[in-house]
Amino acid sequence: MTRTGARSTSRRQFLKFAAGAAAVGPFFLFSDQVLASAKNLHIAKWAHFIPEFDDWFVNVLARDWGSKNDTKVTVDLIPVEDVRNRASSEINAGKGHDIFVFPWPPAEFHAHLIDHAGIYQAVAPRYGAIQQLAHRSTLNPATKKYFGFADFWMPSPLHFFQDYWAQVGIPFGPVHYGSLLSGGKKIRDKLGIPCGLAFSPTLEGNVTLHTILYTHRAWVLDAAGNVVFNKNAFTVHAVRYIQALFEESGTPDQLTWSSGGSVRAMVGHKTSASLNAISLLRTAEKQSPEIGNRMWIQPPLMGTSGMGVTALPHVTNCSAVWNFAQNPTGARKFLADMVDSSKTSYEKSLGCNLPIYPKAVPDFIVRLEKDPQAVPSDKYMPLKDALHWTPNLGVPGFASPAYMEIFTTSVLPKMVGSVLRGEQSPEDGAAAAAAEMQRIVDKWKQAS
Repeated sequence: MTRTGARSTSRRQFLKFAAGAAAVGPFFLFSDQVLASAKNLHIAKWAHFIPEFDDWFVNVLARDWGSKNDTKVTVDLIPVEDVRNRASSEINAGKGHDIFVFPWPPAEFHAHLIDHAGIYQAVAPRYGAIQQLAHRSTLNPATKKYFGFADFWMPSPLHFFQDYWAQVGIPFGPVHYGSLLSGGKKIRDKLGIPCGLAFSPTLEGNVTLHTILYTHRAWVLDAAGNVVFNKNAFTVHAVRYIQALFEESGTPDQLTWSSGGSVRAMVGHKTSASLNAISLLRTAEKQSPEIGNRMWIQPPLMGTSGMGVTALPHVTNCSAVWNFAQNPTGARKFLADMVDSSKTSYEKSLGCNLPIYPKAVPDFIVRLEKDPQAVPSDKYMPLKDALHWTPNLGVPGFASPAYMEIFTTSVLPKMVGSVLRGEQSPEDGAAAAAAEMQRIVDKWKQAS
């Protein structure tokens, strides 16, 4: 049960707290009398990359919480590629689940979601103030409303095969985009093994391309939400880089991979590198330990023009309560209580789910140093500073409705695909993508 108290805070005070000021509380948020009459809680969540995590979530976490709170909890797992359409269907119907868990910020659905500020308030006394990644991923600055609640995230380190890269004189893997291109070309020329970055309209393709463009200063929107894509030479330069990477070190499969395609290629030892969540390495360790031992991770590649080492999150786990939920009180309480299980969440996800609240997994660094599955046991230590090199989707601004629609409708992968197939020049592709981005931004401005 979430511990409750009698103090409260003003809206302005909490916004200050949410931005990083000292946490205040505790807060009286949940009525046990109301909860006693709520007997059902329906949850939809994206299907995790590690099946063991979903098994625990459904059969242990949800079941035990339901028993303690006299509530029947049902959980439906939805493939990542179906998440947006399923959420849209529930909105159109005005009914569905009480909680919908997204692998990215559901900003484009903010008008149909409750304000989740109270959930962050309930968690604060136990685990501290909201972290910046969660704050910028779930707050709509225009409405001052938290449209979701983030409890964990997955970084996007570079995965590479040490045996392949050692054969071209780069045993510790590429450290910047220049060495990814030159080394990847040498590996394909010498060994016939292509580079394995995903470019298709999938979650991994979206994250990869948004990361490459951002690290080349080809930003999508500025901090004020204006389209800056293709407003300078950085954009065409970045698209040309992607074109060169594909033509000199890639494979046509990069344009057609379905969800998880880049993972299957790496686990099959058929590609040399990939930008992905560590579920990739965990899958290799489980399915083929010998191949897993050859695969290494490192922080993301260094960007150009002073961008430094950075990569967008592969997953930002955002739970959202619909404003048409049948059991909103139980939904709020479930999400607030869920943070207490962050250590088990980390374990059951095989270390993929990094906690939004560091205090929830206080021995995080020790676990990275002595991982029971890794060979060597400290293989995952490059993740120790992951929060420092992972900005939110929407950077340099917040995860706005316009940015997230650009992301979830795969504007960038579709544009890159047309360029790599020779249907458009980099210049024409960038111009077309910018026009589509502007259409989306204008639509949201008119709706506000």
